[in-house]
Amino acid sequence: MSDSSVIVVHNAEQQRYELHDDDAVIGYTQYHPDGDTQLVFDHTEVDKGYSGQGLAGKLVGSALDDVRARGRKVVAICPYVDKFIDKHPEYRDLTA
Repeated sequence: MSDSSVIVVHNAEQQRYELHDDDAVIGYTQYHPDGDTQLVFDHTEVDKGYSGQGLAGKLVGSALDDVRARGRKVVAICPYVDKFIDKHPEYRDLTA
């Protein structure tokens, strides 16, 4: 697996952004809507075999970029998403 073969896919039906390595889902960050303008992110997970490769950051960064493009705000209940936003101030404007 190379980092370039892993892509982020928005699975709106399951209310989550997923990491795909070919056909396998290897991680996700899930959310649920809170009203019309906010998405509450409550859990992020990456398969143990893929840990330490920066993929959770790639996943959450891509998810937040998509949230911004859709004009929504984020409520970060998930500790990883909350910490990611703290470490990347360019996403702080997304917090509700």
